[in-house]
Amino acid sequence: MDALADVLDGVRARSAEFCRAVLEPPWALRIADGAALALATVLRGHAWIVPDDAEPVLIRPGEVAVIRGPRPYTVGDDPHTAPSIEVLAGGRLRTVDGADLSADALGRRPGEPDPEGAAVVASGTYQVGGDIGARLLTALPAVVHVPRDPAVAPVLGLLAAELERDEPGQQVVLDRLLDLALIATLRAWFARPEAAAPGWYRALGDPVVGPALRLVHGDPAHPWSIAELAARTGASRAAFARRFAGLVGVPPMTYVTGWRLTLAADLLRQTDATVDTIARRVGYANAFALSVAFKRVRGVTPRHHRAAPASAGHLTLGGGAGPGWTHGDG
Repeated sequence: MDALADVLDGVRARSAEFCRAVLEPPWALRIADGAALALATVLRGHAWIVPDDAEPVLIRPGEVAVIRGPRPYTVGDDPHTAPSIEVLAGGRLRTVDGADLSADALGRRPGEPDPEGAAVVASGTYQVGGDIGARLLTALPAVVHVPRDPAVAPVLGLLAAELERDEPGQQVVLDRLLDLALIATLRAWFARPEAAAPGWYRALGDPVVGPALRLVHGDPAHPWSIAELAARTGASRAAFARRFAGLVGVPPMTYVTGWRLTLAADLLRQTDATVDTIARRVGYANAFALSVAFKRVRGVTPRHHRAAPASAGHLTLGGGAGPGWTHGDG
């Protein structure tokens, strides 16, 4: 595993909220489904992504937009077109006046011709849970726009072809293609100079720090030290520490602590394992050792974190390296 793989492992397409919309101008949709992350691509025509607090983004055929929620935004044929339909959680549709619409109000059956001049937009939302998922969200702007890219195009081609079929197992195929589309899009985005990719992503390609990150993510419970990481990557301790901090943005053991506590935070909320069991899984000797580190870095005990409702307000985001990564074990 590496840092990106761990982050993406908890991000999955939501089957019920996939949509292929056929839209005749003038058109605009108000997206108010509360999704943490959505992907949209234009199969024909064009679409404007219009966040409430950011500049509109034009998407053309073969291009992709990844939109960070959960705040509402508008998608339309023009930035100034007023929305006529709201898209709510669970794929529910209604007019802006509050009248419910049928689930197929935006689509058409496979094989039927699209109206002349209509835009065709495919989109899907993703489940992004816990502190590991938040690590991805904090690395993204309101709208990620990736123009035509040779690494993304094959996945979009498969997605478009699948949408023209109506065969058994189609929803599973679409979900997998949406997951692949997201991964390919994020890779293409982070490779662009304007992306300002987070340090943990940039460092994955470094011949010294990249292997160290893979070691930590592959076995977070191992008793890592700066000396061992340096030796395993063929660098002196001092050179390794400087290189790691320069690329990732935090010292090595700060990163290790942050990653362990991020894993623990999600395990506390997503499993019923005991605090002692979780402590050993993420590299602490016992529940007491984990509680001390958790309270020092995050300001609450593991038990209070588990009992508190899961929301963005409970995430400690900082340092550019990930949630709560502001202190280390030393």
